[in-house]
Amino acid sequence: MPLRGTNHSPLAGDEAPYFTTLQALDDWASTPKAKLTGCVPYTPRSDLQGTSGQRGKLLVCHDYKGGYTEKPDALAYTFNFWSYCDAFIYFAHHRITVPPSGWINAAHRQGVKMLGTLIFEHAESEPDCLRLIVGRLPQSKSGPAHPNAAFSLPASPHYARLLADLAHQRGFDGWLLNFEVPFRGAVEQARALTLWIGFLERELKRAVGDHAEVVWYDSVIINGQLRWQDRLNAFNLPFFMPSTSFFTNYTWGPQLPSLMAQYLTSLDPAHHAKALRDIFVGIDVWGRGQHGGGKLACYKALAHIDPRFLGLSAAIFGPGWTWESEQDKPGWSWDAWWELERTLWVGLGDGADAPAIEGTPSDAQCAHGPFQPIKDFFDVSPPPNPARIPLATSFSPGVGRAWFVEGRRVFSAAGAGWTDVDKTCTLGDLLWPRPAVAWHDTPTAGAPPRAVPALTMDDAWLGGSAVALTLTLPGSDADDAAFRCVWAPVQSLALTPGVPYVAVLVYREAFPDGAEGDVGLLAKPLDAQAGELDIDITPLGALCGDLANGWRRLAVRLLLPAPPEFETAPKDVALALGLVLGVAVEVPALALSLTLTLGALSAYPETLPSAIEAKPKLIWADFAHAPPPGASGPAARLSGVLTWETGEHAPPLANIRLTGPEDPTPAWPPAVRAPQYAYCNVYVIAHQGDGVGLRPEDATFIGTTGLGGRANRFYVDPACLPRELDNAQEVRFYIQGVTERGAVLPWEDCVWVDVSAQT
Repeated sequence: MPLRGTNHSPLAGDEAPYFTTLQALDDWASTPKAKLTGCVPYTPRSDLQGTSGQRGKLLVCHDYKGGYTEKPDALAYTFNFWSYCDAFIYFAHHRITVPPSGWINAAHRQGVKMLGTLIFEHAESEPDCLRLIVGRLPQSKSGPAHPNAAFSLPASPHYARLLADLAHQRGFDGWLLNFEVPFRGAVEQARALTLWIGFLERELKRAVGDHAEVVWYDSVIINGQLRWQDRLNAFNLPFFMPSTSFFTNYTWGPQLPSLMAQYLTSLDPAHHAKALRDIFVGIDVWGRGQHGGGKLACYKALAHIDPRFLGLSAAIFGPGWTWESEQDKPGWSWDAWWELERTLWVGLGDGADAPAIEGTPSDAQCAHGPFQPIKDFFDVSPPPNPARIPLATSFSPGVGRAWFVEGRRVFSAAGAGWTDVDKTCTLGDLLWPRPAVAWHDTPTAGAPPRAVPALTMDDAWLGGSAVALTLTLPGSDADDAAFRCVWAPVQSLALTPGVPYVAVLVYREAFPDGAEGDVGLLAKPLDAQAGELDIDITPLGALCGDLANGWRRLAVRLLLPAPPEFETAPKDVALALGLVLGVAVEVPALALSLTLTLGALSAYPETLPSAIEAKPKLIWADFAHAPPPGASGPAARLSGVLTWETGEHAPPLANIRLTGPEDPTPAWPPAVRAPQYAYCNVYVIAHQGDGVGLRPEDATFIGTTGLGGRANRFYVDPACLPRELDNAQEVRFYIQGVTERGAVLPWEDCVWVDVSAQT
């Protein structure tokens, strides 16, 4: 959450973010814990028409500076290329690394699984490594009913249950298992561990769901020795079989991916149900022993993994290299990082200079071409169908330097900016590195226009950023060049035929002198080679118009034709949602440059005419004093926990017209559930004395929800409160809801609570 102030208390964040020992996990589990209500549930992506399930997948393992580095009062590393990614591992070197709630939400909104890490490394972890298998020891004297001469090490499901329950309680989807210590129990301990892995997978499916995953990292082998194999083979196969997938070490040679594929296909299918895409071949972005050298040369390793054609998957380890390796260099800035990050993942676009890639000794074994970004090896995957979870983006990379609410700046971060991974949303997955712009219905318009996207943190509709899309139209002497239409794709979507959707864009335009134009919303097939689709696109005039602070809103209804009734339920269709810009110019022979600022984009199912949609409403708010331990000073008198209740209300009811008790028409139509909340903004203002009215518009923004994974709750940290409240005896807090569709609740549907300073 963006929070006013600096040096905030840990009470504002996640509770028990990680565990350093299994005993610490036992202590945590000794008292019941309620499931976090502020975490977005995992929603899978659609099974799309025309796609194959045989291509390899992408797993990202972030391994950034030991984890848990994000702070609400500084810019930090975030990940923003979710549409190429299938699963994300939050990695750190604690025994049990739990993904922060903000990272879980960012991944789940894009249909990406989020996994935690269970790691054993160095000699000090050996006792816990054995304890994991045998379980928690009893406090009483105990033993077998009869001696057993054929002893083998038993496996207990105790910690499998606890880890599965932890994943359920925190809202994530599984675990990476990383055993980087030798087993003193040798084969017996290794075999017992495979039984325990089976426990874990079953317990995860019980507690989390069938989508849960267990990923085994290539480390120990069947005799208990720590021997990285850099591939799947007979020495580590027993660990893979009870797991969901396999993550190889990264010091492999160029021949090993194809050799590994041959090995998997040689296995008896009666004894396994694994596919090539279940093997994630590791790539270390830092380049430690990596073929090709890692860094911007990761494409050399990806070429051998060949996810599109060979079908193996890839695991990108340590992509935070783009930040961590550069942050101490002179002149470094967030903008410099963003350029390097884009280069690694999507490239810099047509016409941009490709980075120079140095060769490594491993390159002598094979020939590699010029630089390719990671995206070249994977397809864009649209986020989940908006009928299951609405698409809403304010084009936020999870960081910013200010905070905007409906185009008004309500907060400016002092100096270092802010980070809130919970606010990460798609940046428009078809915009980067350059959108594939084309003339629309203007076949003779000549050379295509050029489009350059840029993130701006100086202006926004909601949150901390927007996308400034600069379009350059070449001059033309053609007869029809005075008016031309440009198509610019922005975001991929997966929609169901026969289901009506609403798409909404908030934007601001800047046409130069001598030009004017109109902006529209349009949808086309995501695959340009797929041909035209019969998409019914209807403007929704009631939702369109001018907004505050120079912004405008467009809304359309999208409907793909339903299949004939006798056909089976259709798969979803992948579409590109974008802009069509009609431009009229006085002098068409001159090149023209204009900028559209994209503030928000959303898509959600349309409410049927036979129903009404309930409206979200905050009902009440409460406050409990709870200053941080050791806190003192004036602000501590007003610190504590804000909570509130959410509800919904129906629109005003017109006349009830019933003809009598047998009238089959309901007195009022059924109500569809109101949109849920994405987050809430929190404000504060001091009471001015008797008879002085207070207005929410005059209150000071102090932060948003989203940092602790708990819905309807905000911790008022002393650092959040403005100094003008130091002598206040009573203040009023306002809570303002923002829905999952990106709509800010009007103040009449928001709440306040009065709080007296604690003496």
